[in-house]
Amino acid sequence: MAPASWLEVDPESRFSLANIPFGIATFPNSEKRVVTIAIGQYALNLAVFASKDGFSKLPEIQEHLQVFGRPTLNAFSALGRRLSGTVRRYLQDILKASTPYPQLLKDSKDVQTQCLVPLAQIQTHIPFDIGSFSDFYGGVNHAYHVGSLFRSQNGALLPNYLHLPMAYHGRSSTIYVSGTPVRRPWGQIVEDITATEKHPIMVPCRTMDFELELGCFVCGGNEPFESISIENAGDNIFGFVLLNDWSARDIQRWEYVPLGPFNGKNFATTISAWVVLADALEPFRKAGVKHPGPLLPYLQEKRDDFTYDLNLEVELVSGSTKSRTKVSAVNASEGLIWSFPQMLAHHTLGGCAMKPGDLLGSGTISGKSTATLGCLLEQTLNGKQPIQLEGGEKRAWLEDGDEVILKAWAGNEKAGFVGFGDAAGVLLPAHGQDRVV
Repeated sequence: MAPASWLEVDPESRFSLANIPFGIATFPNSEKRVVTIAIGQYALNLAVFASKDGFSKLPEIQEHLQVFGRPTLNAFSALGRRLSGTVRRYLQDILKASTPYPQLLKDSKDVQTQCLVPLAQIQTHIPFDIGSFSDFYGGVNHAYHVGSLFRSQNGALLPNYLHLPMAYHGRSSTIYVSGTPVRRPWGQIVEDITATEKHPIMVPCRTMDFELELGCFVCGGNEPFESISIENAGDNIFGFVLLNDWSARDIQRWEYVPLGPFNGKNFATTISAWVVLADALEPFRKAGVKHPGPLLPYLQEKRDDFTYDLNLEVELVSGSTKSRTKVSAVNASEGLIWSFPQMLAHHTLGGCAMKPGDLLGSGTISGKSTATLGCLLEQTLNGKQPIQLEGGEKRAWLEDGDEVILKAWAGNEKAGFVGFGDAAGVLLPAHGQDRVV
């Protein structure tokens, strides 16, 4: 049974005592960004809590208290997964109904007033200064469905797909926190991609899409020209966010051969504001899609439960009618064939240096049935079969004003719920041509 909090948190709250996600926020009457945790409907300012001797019973963190006043999680995560997990467990003890440290927060109304406020009163921000972003292609069902659309079922998965975690390098400069609007991009497309002679034109994207993904933040790293072994990769993973890799499919289709996505992907990526620590998801480990193998030794893990029993959903809010439609629901274990430790081990195989705050995307997570597909490209068969929305509308692709909301949670009332904050964004119209050329 999950322990109760003295805050009387709803056991089904996405920010339950079993969770304790970390983020960056500004509080009322202050413009300073500080490290924050969420518990129930409350936010705890860890910079103020630390200044009030809130960590006095945790000797391991005493020489590092300054990290809680930083405007990003980079310094805190750089302390390592072990210490960040220790801090999380300590805060859980502080917030338990039977806390062994009641004087630090539970019985101190003065400290509560200064550092504990309703979530609705804070402003969340991008949690990390993200140095690098690599987006993988770890969802095997997505890879198969997309390959079938463009190469037929026989050639759906390229020969290398089952041998290595494939990825492209994204843009860290265009990663936005949940709630930030996203603008439809201009780009170069070809209207008839099957024509013998291709005649590109420059127009606003006509086939805007979302992609349902998990993001993983690195907390450790490696020296240049060194690698991270599969045995040590897990210790270099700080935590997870939801990630929407917005995709301009027509721009992507024209440019992606031979070097992969570029302008079709680099204009926007949305992530959730709260980072769920890797330790919080440990109780929910689950086997993913079984890999047919064989794998080279540097990618061989000793455990089969390489992913999580994590429920993922996509909700589309119509820009015209404001109707809400759940357009996808899938469990992470249904779609992923590569783990984040495998992604990290492969990423550093040639000596690529990773640093705290670097972000890895899982790739689109899809199941096998239509209701479990993680993007419109799959759901509509490349726009040929529009999906039905609540209220009678249909969508082949996203329209201006539509809002896409990613949600996720694991657990139950007995074990405790571990939830992610939403990763949401509204699609704005493209700029006028005078703003582009």
